[in-house]
Amino acid sequence: MPFLSAIALRRRTPTALVGLLLVALLPFAPLAAEEQAPARAMVAAANPHAARAGAAMLEAGGSAVDAAIAAQLVLGLVEPQSSGIGGGAFLLHHDPASGETVAYDGRETAPLAATPDQFLSESGAPMGFWDAVPGGLSVGVPGVLRMLQMAHAAHGQLAWARLFEPAIELAETGFAVSPRLHELIVRDELLPKLPAAAAYFYTSAGNPLPTGTILRNPAYAETLRKIAAEGADAFYEGEIAASIVAAVRNAAINPGRMTEADLAAYRPVAREPVCAPYRAWEVCGMPPPTSGGVAVLQMLRLLEPHDLGAAGPNDPRTLHLLAEAGRLAFADRNAFLADPDFVEVPVEALLHPDYLAARAALIDPESAMAEAVPGLERRNGAWVQVEPPSTSHLAVVDAEGRAVSMTSSIENAFGSRLMVRGFLLNNQLTDFSFRPEVEGAAVANRVEPGKRPRSSMSPTLVFDDDGLHLALGSPGGSRIIGYVVRALTGVLDHGLGVQAAVALPHAVNRNGATDLEDGTAAADAAPALEAMGHTVRVRRLTSGLHGILVGPEGHLTGGADPRREGVALPAAAAQ
Repeated sequence: MPFLSAIALRRRTPTALVGLLLVALLPFAPLAAEEQAPARAMVAAANPHAARAGAAMLEAGGSAVDAAIAAQLVLGLVEPQSSGIGGGAFLLHHDPASGETVAYDGRETAPLAATPDQFLSESGAPMGFWDAVPGGLSVGVPGVLRMLQMAHAAHGQLAWARLFEPAIELAETGFAVSPRLHELIVRDELLPKLPAAAAYFYTSAGNPLPTGTILRNPAYAETLRKIAAEGADAFYEGEIAASIVAAVRNAAINPGRMTEADLAAYRPVAREPVCAPYRAWEVCGMPPPTSGGVAVLQMLRLLEPHDLGAAGPNDPRTLHLLAEAGRLAFADRNAFLADPDFVEVPVEALLHPDYLAARAALIDPESAMAEAVPGLERRNGAWVQVEPPSTSHLAVVDAEGRAVSMTSSIENAFGSRLMVRGFLLNNQLTDFSFRPEVEGAAVANRVEPGKRPRSSMSPTLVFDDDGLHLALGSPGGSRIIGYVVRALTGVLDHGLGVQAAVALPHAVNRNGATDLEDGTAAADAAPALEAMGHTVRVRRLTSGLHGILVGPEGHLTGGADPRREGVALPAAAAQ
């Protein structure tokens, strides 16, 4: 029988200050982060320059959205490998005055000339991922600027142009290349192959820019100055749009199909968040086309029958349950989640309590299951249960309790490696399935004109009876979902502070091997997990979790992932 609706527009009566957070999607070298003293307004972002820019907007009387925009524009300069105006983002906004939470979708879209077979070779086989990434074919129509302008029109308090000032000033005066940025330039084999990017990220002798080099970007400053004066339309129409199209279509590697009409036609979407209860809390996330919100909620509901707090966060029994929940959630994710404007996505069925209770019964606390299969199929027009067989995140809370949790990305580190007017273009079209069909059936996440590729970005807000309790998110590709659930359960089940939760060692299962973070207590659990039937891989797992926790009387504490260079900064620090 059909499942009843399990989601609704999120509304709450205001009582406590609210939190926000924004995540970057790509790996980074470790840097210790300290949990912040309680504050009334805060920004948590993946780079100190960005956090300071956001905090300055809060000090000037700006809203959470104002701070998020200023921080994102700086991230595009100092962390160009992770996000920027050439990419897209998902933003959750909560307003305690109205009690409303809105999900803003700034995901990239495929050009109208895109085809389901565009990532197939002449032989009909899918291209290799690294063969498809560089150049113009992988570039989706960027969405972040029009999405941010939409959010600003609804929730901004400072003038649009004011939000651009920190990034413009820093682009002109320069910033020191961080150890993380230097490391990624050194490791990247594709970056030197695209001339504009190579000229920016390498010395005149062709060497990666050393750590500490003062890097200026006058082209980015000029681009931002024009958008500040004329609005987002200056990016999507006119000379900037023409430059983007020329770079995509004339790329020396994999020329693409984007046109100026594709850019002019781009529109962001305001969507209803997906929400579900978890123990004493209500958890809300982004709906499709990202898979993150649904998959995070599924994992939490699958874990709910188990007392996670009975064992420590790094106990093999805890890691086993997280892995099994991930296995089941990813089976559904891979089968059903895609752009809802193009395919029917059974969100209500996937989050229905009866369905999740039946899926949870498949978890054996003592033994790993084999590869999980999707739990739904389409029969007689209804979804019914099958019998069992690189990126950046930012969070903001302002003095009025308005909160933003935002994850932005250009997909792979340095995106398509195409640089235009001081910013990098994304390679988000490689988030589509390269195979348009499997066993004669159309793949939900296949390439189609105007379609938004599936994502795993998972900006999350958690509410208790007093209002917002926690804002959280991370970069990390499809492992984002596991990273976010791990930190959520650290706070909600194990009673950890937000800094301790984001620093927990990772254990992630995407319906295959169980990945454990090298050099941590999670890796020490490998023998016990193998004895339970897991195939274990011990590897580097570089998340970028950032979060804000709302405590008693609305006091805020922040957490920044020690694997990266971010900080959680109280607004007063901008003085």
